[in-house]
Amino acid sequence: MLYTNPLITIDIHESEIPWLKIFTNASHKEFSQCSAEEKVMIIDMLDLIEVEMLEYFKPEKINIASFGNVLPRVHWHIMARFNEDSYFPEPMWGTKQREGYAKVAPMEPFLKELKEKLVLNFG
Repeated sequence: MLYTNPLITIDIHESEIPWLKIFTNASHKEFSQCSAEEKVMIIDMLDLIEVEMLEYFKPEKINIASFGNVLPRVHWHIMARFNEDSYFPEPMWGTKQREGYAKVAPMEPFLKELKEKLVLNFG
């Protein structure tokens, strides 16, 4: 877990690419079931994480997805994608395109700075 507050938890998804997940702490199945406060916080966190990933990793694209088919609970995936990653341009759940991708930058400095910004902005 990277961050939590009374409404939201952010987890790190172990992957070859930078990948975070935002979860509601309440067991909502659909985004429409979230409170207004949860919805605003999710959108604000998505925005913050996207901006930070763009600045630090300089990816080709940021992918943001919400499925909940396997885990029927509101959550969002935020992934920094690169032309050279193993799946690009496929989604990370798609068909592997190549072998041997390595992260362009270490995760630890990014996570440390992001956590500080999350605490500053969301308590």
